[in-house]
Parts: sequence; structure tokens; C-alpha cells
Amino acid sequence: MGKPTGFLEYPREETIERKPLQRLKDWKEYTKKQPEDMLKRQGARCMDCGTPFCHIGIEINGAAAGCPIGNLIPEWNDLVYRGKWKEALDRLLKTNNFPEFTGRVCPAPCEGSCTVELAGPAVTIKNIEKAIIDKGFENGWIQPRIPNKRTGKKVAIVGSGPAGLAAADQLNQAGHSVTVYERADKAGGLLTYGIPNMKLDKDVVERRIKLLRQEGIDFILNTEVGKDITSEELKNQFDSIILCTGAQKQRDLTLPGREAEGVHFAMNYLTQATKRLLNIEVSEPFIDAEGKNVIVIGGGDTGADCVATALRQKCKSIVQFGKHPKLPDVRSDANMWPEQPNIFTMDYAYEEATAQYGHDPREYSVQTKKIVSDHNGRLKELHTIQMKRTSDDAGNMVFEEIPGSEKVWPADLVFVAIGFEGAELPVLKEFGVEINNNKVNAKHGDYRTNVDGVFAAGDSRRGQSLIVWAIQEGRDCARQVDLSLMGSTVLP
Repeated sequence: MGKPTGFLEYPREETIERKPLQRLKDWKEYTKKQPEDMLKRQGARCMDCGTPFCHIGIEINGAAAGCPIGNLIPEWNDLVYRGKWKEALDRLLKTNNFPEFTGRVCPAPCEGSCTVELAGPAVTIKNIEKAIIDKGFENGWIQPRIPNKRTGKKVAIVGSGPAGLAAADQLNQAGHSVTVYERADKAGGLLTYGIPNMKLDKDVVERRIKLLRQEGIDFILNTEVGKDITSEELKNQFDSIILCTGAQKQRDLTLPGREAEGVHFAMNYLTQATKRLLNIEVSEPFIDAEGKNVIVIGGGDTGADCVATALRQKCKSIVQFGKHPKLPDVRSDANMWPEQPNIFTMDYAYEEATAQYGHDPREYSVQTKKIVSDHNGRLKELHTIQMKRTSDDAGNMVFEEIPGSEKVWPADLVFVAIGFEGAELPVLKEFGVEINNNKVNAKHGDYRTNVDGVFAAGDSRRGQSLIVWAIQEGRDCARQVDLSLMGSTVLP
């Protein structure tokens, strides 16, 4: 695929981004449109490998390796190299319902498993994917696909995140009548209210929702199952139900002083910021970082998004605490290809903070010991200690405090971004499905719960994960639902 010697002739060319200080002035996407000649060169770098590991889609040591949705990456790389963009789009849409989402926010495990990476930098697969779908919309190649006939079967999907949307898209194309229930005022789940606009423009999400509506999918917003409609009503109205409620139960801190005014969950903060951007009224007091000393606890992507959001709100200072040591610049011996590389990178938010303040905002191996408030109960400071990672007598990795490394940090706002515990349980209990470790008990590949006619897919079933796993489960679950309704299935 591509040019046989392309990976030897052409270097990897990274995503072209707007300058950090320039993009801090607005909330627009931080990346630029990539030049077509550059994309063709990058497509040419795709090797004619015997086994293209980029789309193996498996888990190694708990992390994705290759594309979970099995994107036909070498094929559309080759077509882009040859300038056949329409054909590349056709290949891309065979496996991916929403390349405009994955091409923007997926961490690209495909690139970590790219065969070229054995000898040098991987092919820029994610960039090419985004360019293909964007060109498809720009040229009017993406049009509503109205099913020729309906089966008479009705399916309800609870939750409109990537898993729910993928399942809805597939089942609608199979001819079933699909209704998606969403408790928020806009569809999209975390695509809308969890990922900031500078990573995923909300017009991109809304464009896809509009297309799905045109294709015949009904979206019922501002409707919470168990509150506005019961599970029994849904069971009586629909032939099958899919639970795609996500894993939105945020993990909390158990620290002295957690109740201080000024300590907030990260997702609440990000949701409010997006609502203000979209001119949607927020009922609770608005969380504004302007002029404040901000600390983010948690070293993941959600924490990085909090950093970028606070910067745009003109915070006074920003620090992000992570409990792990700084990652190495190259793969360690324990992190071999084709695993996702666990190496040091500069996310968009950290580039922006460095440009604004002259240093990376991340602090490593930090353990917060307590939160201190003033006499009015308002957040005042955080007390921390440095940690070191060692092995115990059994060989297990443990963290130990380093005596004398205590530090006090002034803080006006703290955002808790330490991950998610699993699905929110009220809606799951409403259906009476079995729950295991805050997740719906349903087998991957089958997706049936213990309740007849009720299936589960995405993060509500597997726990906090990647958007590509959510799409994979939504597609795969749709196939199982179609099979149960019709006795056979035409879905891939």
C-alpha cells in the first residue's frame, strides 16, 4: 500500500496547528486544515506490510493495540496517496460511522501499532482519516441515506454518546425504527459536553446529529429514564432496548477539606464551559477560572482539557498534579511494539500553558494530602508530598512518600480529574439489569443483559474507555440486536 519506498523517502509530518498564544484567544479547534500534498506524502509512507497491525484491534496489558473498529487503514492510505479521495471515503465508512469524531479525539492506537514504527515514526493515520471525512462533507459526498424499507421493529437506545449513536446508525440502516433517549438538552453525550470545543467543534457533532435525524432516527432530549419515562413504558413500546449510558460516575477525592468551596469535578467544569460557549443557561453558579490560581488533580486527558479551558478563561496560574512519574521519551523494554507507546508527549493544553507561562504545568509523582480552606470555607491551599515508586517484597509496584518533600500550593480552584468509577446506577437499577463493579453485566460480543430484550454497550458495559471502543461496541451490539429481532442479520 502507498509507495513501496515511501517510508524511506518521506519523513513523518506532524499535524499543523495554530500557534498556542493565538488559539488561546478563542475556542476554535486548535488544528489547521492539512495541505493535500502533505497528506499524499504521508499516505505514501504506508508500507505494503504482510500483516497490517494498525487495524488488529486487540487489547494488550489493558490498552488498545491497533484500531478496535478494524479500519481498512492501508487501503485508504493508498487511495489518498493516489488522489482517489472519494474511494478513500467509501473505504473509511465501511468500518467507521463517525470518522469526524475519531479523527479529532481518538488517541490513535493504530499509530502505535503501525509497522513503520519498528524502524521510525509511524504513519500519520489520524490526520489522514480526519482529512478524508472532512473532504467528504466539503464536497457534498456525505448525504442522508434513507432506508428503502422498514422492518416494523422498534428499538430504543438510552444514551446518545458514541456507542448509542453507532448502534442507532447501524440499526436504522437495517430498517428498524430507532429512538434515542438523552437526558441532556443536546445529543452527543461526552462528545458534546465532555470534550472541549477546541478539540471537537460542537458544529461537527451537531452536523452528524442532524444527518442522523434526516435518515430517520428520533432523538428525545431532556428525558431521563426513571424520572421522565419508566423502563416499563419503554419495554412496552419497543421490541429491544440498548443501554448506552456511559461511565459518568466521577471518582472523588477522599481527603480532609474536600468540602471546601472551590473544589469541583472536572466534568462539571467542562460541561459548564461548553454550555456558556453555546449560550445555554446553566442553573448552578458558573465556575470561572479568570484571575484564579487553578490546580487540576489527575494527569489524564480530562485534566489536560481542564488546563486548556482554564487558560482560555484567563486563569492567574495553572498546575496539574499526576501521581505517576514522568514518562520516558522512548518506549521502555516493557512497552514493546505493537502496544500503544507510553511515552512523554506535549498535548495541546501543555503547549499552550508553556507558551503562556514559560513552563509545562505538569507536576509528577505528587500526592495531595489535604485541602485547606479559609474561615469562610473558601478554598485556600493544597498540601502535597512527593512520592516514589518502588517494589514491595512480592514484586508489586507501590508508592512511598518522600520525607521532607512536603509543599503548600495556593489555590482558588481545584478540579478533580481522577477518572470514572463506572456507570451511574439509578437508570441501570430502573431496568433491573445485573451490575458488576458499577458496570452492566453483559458479555462482549453478545451484549445481552439478564433482562429479556435489554442489551448494553459502550462504557456502561466495559467501563471508562476510548471512543473507538464505544463505536465498536455500538456497531457490534446493533448486529446482535438485529439478529435477535430478525433471526439473521445484514449488518457487518
